[in-house]
This record gives sequence, structure tokens and C-alpha cells, in this order.
Amino acid sequence: MKGTLKVGETFAFSYPITDARTVPALFPDAPEFQVMPEVLATGYMVGLLEWTCVQLLNPHLEEGEGSLGVHVDFSHVAATPPGLTVDVKAECISIDGNRIGFRVQAHDNHDLISEGNHERFVVDWAKFNLKVAEKAAAVSPAAMQG
Repeated sequence: MKGTLKVGETFAFSYPITDARTVPALFPDAPEFQVMPEVLATGYMVGLLEWTCVQLLNPHLEEGEGSLGVHVDFSHVAATPPGLTVDVKAECISIDGNRIGFRVQAHDNHDLISEGNHERFVVDWAKFNLKVAEKAAAVSPAAMQG
């Protein structure tokens, strides 16, 4: 990682919510989700908050580096139906080697929908992908069948 990231740096962007980001769309094969309201799914919200942190961090990474979410701790306190836009903000609050801490917040056009903290770890993609490949190779075909 470059030495350019500073505590206090922020990134914000807006994302329109569509039917494809609602609870029933999160796991279409889960009948329990199909009967739930068509509002922004918490799982998609988590991804949106992470994405904001990734965008803040990316300009500070070296070639071949990326980041992985290693901790999430935030609320989901208001429902957001399709048609609204979510405004997301991330602020870098800590840098501890390759572990980066963020404060995150999201609003729709009406309410605060989320706030809390997120941590990401900067990795070398080649090394990470090698470990994943080794792990996948260690999985026996019998274990994969259940």
C-alpha cells in the first residue's frame, strides 16, 4: 500500500435502489425471502457500504493489491423501497499496517438507514489467490457433495 492514505479522508457516492436489490432478490431460492417486503436487503446494503470503502481505498493501493472486508459492525435502521437513492459516505478512521478502519453512514432520500464501522485488509491478489487455489484443491469431491 502506498503511504498516501490519511485518517480523515472521505469518499461518498449515491446508488439508486432497484427491485434487483431487494430482499426477495437476495436469495431467489429462499422461500422465506420471497414473502418478505421489497425493500433494500441488508446483504446488499452491506455490499454497498463495503463498496464505498473500497472506492476510498483503491487510489492508495499498489499495482496487484486489493482489499478484503474483515469486519462489519453497522445498523440497518430504516427500510428503503426501490426508486429511492442511497447516499453513502465512508471515512478512514484508522490505519494499522494493512488493516484499515472506516466509519460508514448511509441515507436514503428520507432517513438515516445505516451507520457504523467497517474494517478492510489490504492484500496482494497473487498471494491471496494462490492460498484460495490451494484450499480449493484440498477439498475432496466427496466433501463438496455434502
